[in-house]
Amino acid sequence: MLKDPSKKYRAFPPVELPDRRWPNRTLTHAPLWCSVDLRDGNQALAVPMNVSQKLELFHALVKCGFKEIEVGFPSASNTEFTFNRRLIEERRAPDDVWLQVLVQAREDLIERTFESLVGAKRAIIHMYNSTSPAQRRVVFGKSKDEIKAIAVNGAKLIKDRLPRLAGTEVMLQYSPESFSATEVEFAKEISEAVMDVWQPTPQRKMILNLPDTVEVAMPNVYADQIEWICRNIKQRDSLIISLHTHNDRCTGVAATELGLLAGADRVEGTLFGNGERTGNLDLVTVALNLYMHGIDPRLDFSDLSSLIEVYQRCTEMTVPQRHPYAGELVFTAFSGSHQDAIKKGLAEWSGEPRTHWDVPYLTIDPADIGREYSEVIRVNSQSGKGGVAFLLDSEFGIVLPKDLQREFGPIANVEVDRLGREVSGAELKAMFWREYVERDFPWQFEGFETESRNGVVKCRGRLLREGNPVELSGEGNGPLAALVHGFSTLGVPRFEITNYFEHALSSGEGASAISYIQIKGADGKSRWGAGVDTNIELASVRAVLSALNRS
Repeated sequence: MLKDPSKKYRAFPPVELPDRRWPNRTLTHAPLWCSVDLRDGNQALAVPMNVSQKLELFHALVKCGFKEIEVGFPSASNTEFTFNRRLIEERRAPDDVWLQVLVQAREDLIERTFESLVGAKRAIIHMYNSTSPAQRRVVFGKSKDEIKAIAVNGAKLIKDRLPRLAGTEVMLQYSPESFSATEVEFAKEISEAVMDVWQPTPQRKMILNLPDTVEVAMPNVYADQIEWICRNIKQRDSLIISLHTHNDRCTGVAATELGLLAGADRVEGTLFGNGERTGNLDLVTVALNLYMHGIDPRLDFSDLSSLIEVYQRCTEMTVPQRHPYAGELVFTAFSGSHQDAIKKGLAEWSGEPRTHWDVPYLTIDPADIGREYSEVIRVNSQSGKGGVAFLLDSEFGIVLPKDLQREFGPIANVEVDRLGREVSGAELKAMFWREYVERDFPWQFEGFETESRNGVVKCRGRLLREGNPVELSGEGNGPLAALVHGFSTLGVPRFEITNYFEHALSSGEGASAISYIQIKGADGKSRWGAGVDTNIELASVRAVLSALNRS
């Protein structure tokens, strides 16, 4: 890298807009959405989708609620043309979905594009040509007037052919490609020249798409460019201003959101940001960003996992684990303090729901997009008692008392640290069972009976002590008090029961109960035990033995 990068690179010049208004605006509604997965996304794949894959992804987009879908560049290849014809001839597209097709401002390509659209119910013809200084100089070697003439000629060629699409509702779209790197004055000039040919009206608008084809500036500069166009272009009420951002600076989402504040009406992008270089705008992220602010995005991502499966199967791309909203780990907490906050927040929400969602570390309710709460908290060596308790509760209905959580959490953490990896709920349960429920030395349960008379409970127990049979008898004001008394007759150091909890583990015939008992010895030290049985009284006896065995 250069020690003085200014010798090779320069900052993008800002737009002169001292009274910019977008910083004081707030988004209140969703834009129009257009998916370009089947064209812009497809052309960036190492192995482009075949017709069958494109059909599957098209139907997935329709199911999500997209009403505008750029289906391809039908003049570019036979595959693209064939896909277009199948959509139309097999009536794959619902009547309210616009099929958008991309075409350069060239007569042969325009002719082929019109052939591909015959019989369509609704179609958007999207014409573009590149306008930035670098493109004019390096690619075309043409002046501004010559570049404008290409756009005007293409617009005329399209207009002249419109009668050939009788019966098709047609909307026209123009993109000054590389708009974000183009002088705003020239972008306005060339766009107005196309408008002069197409003659849009407030009743029959055209789409003016203003692409951030390559991110060359901070997103606030793009917002200034959009606001400048919105405020200065003629016949603004006859235009649908559209955004098409890329992600070269990793600010495509920010550029789009600021562009909407600046006055745009429409957004083009792809699922999960697939696209050339660092990708297109991620439509899912922008839509769910609106959703988390209480705005209906008018797209349905309630089964996001299924959409991811279709996307990955069709494109052979993967969604990164940390991708916003969609990544496997984005709603997951491993940190102990995070887990504790999430656990308490979810408990509050399910107990007495607040008016609005406000759970720490979770921007939206994962359930709204089809994610399971069991995915939210996962345990590794960085986790604490809260995560351990959450998994045992959510997966197995094992509700540990708070003091027992504090005791078992560090025990589990030592084992997880030894394993050096994430552990499952089933592994945590096995750890708990080994540490508490299955503790049978030196005391092992054989049998226990009680009888009650005049408020006094007498018990008889059959136990093994270090493998040797022992009979126990005692009395008290309840079964556990009688059990404690019985142990004192066997010379066991004095102890008392300080905490007792129990709950059912399952329902139906033969359902088990689990009991948690904390005992404190004469030395003042406390230990927990746990026991499981179909009889709650016997589960409690087993829990006392567990606690003694751990003392």
